[in-house]
Amino acid sequence: ATPTAPVSVADTLARNPDLSTLNGLVIQAGLADTLRGPGPFTVFAPTNAAFKDVPAKTLDALAHDPAKLKAVLTYHVLPGKIMAADVKNGDATTVQGGKVGLGRAGEFVTVDDAMVQQADIVASNGVVHTVDRVLMPAR
Repeated sequence: ATPTAPVSVADTLARNPDLSTLNGLVIQAGLADTLRGPGPFTVFAPTNAAFKDVPAKTLDALAHDPAKLKAVLTYHVLPGKIMAADVKNGDATTVQGGKVGLGRAGEFVTVDDAMVQQADIVASNGVVHTVDRVLMPAR
């Protein structure tokens, strides 16, 4: 496979078959254009498997509440470009406004109770890290 030039965070999500659920929700919430914007953004992207762990009624409720869906999705986004090696232990403020706990131990990076699975997927306007859990903001 020939390496492709980085594309926007939104297009990076769209290109990754393991992130198709997230990508669909990003489009539904009207965030794709935002994530094509100048950024930079750091996205902790739950995989399709992560979404399977979310109760169906929770996902259904989000699908019918665009504001809440947008809040959940932006809770996975940090302003700035943070590569895995740059993660500092401590809280970070998300685009949604809530705080997530970041942690790093050697090669392992966590965000709240989610583990980063594939780190440092570089986009033209930031970076994507796939995670194994969907993060839910407290409010």
